[in-house]
Amino acid sequence: MDKVIDVAAYIAEKYKEVTGESLDEMKLHKLLYFTQREAFAVIGHPAFEGNFEGWKFGPVCREVRSCYYEGEIVVPVNKISDEIQYIANNVIYEYGSLASWKLSELSHRDLSWKNARTGLKPEENGCRVLSLEDIKKDAEKVRPYDHVWDMYYDEFEDEVVED
Repeated sequence: MDKVIDVAAYIAEKYKEVTGESLDEMKLHKLLYFTQREAFAVIGHPAFEGNFEGWKFGPVCREVRSCYYEGEIVVPVNKISDEIQYIANNVIYEYGSLASWKLSELSHRDLSWKNARTGLKPEENGCRVLSLEDIKKDAEKVRPYDHVWDMYYDEFEDEVVED
């Protein structure tokens, strides 16, 4: 399984390639979170090893936060799997044009973030980890879109293989 820091580096690099702009940290955390959620929706398991905490502005990965500086991951990283690249690319095309605050607002609708915030005041950062099971439940409401084929995943016809 890919590591969160490697996926974060890929997202930051790909975002810059697509938009010509550096990714702000808040947007990186949200795109990374949506990549994790999308992986559950598309392949049924997490995209990477790593945790998110329920901070007041949405899910934040502390490991990524400590390694992100001026639009880049500043530690050595490894290439991620083609499957996760594909999912991350779709997330970038789906959500990358939205402002960081809009992405934060979207993440606040998810059960995983709400459950991690239970008992906290709105202005408190919080440090409870978002449950993978809750992220998996959040993925059930997602209708993944494939930007290569320009259609939703559920619109693909199942291929029947005959002997």
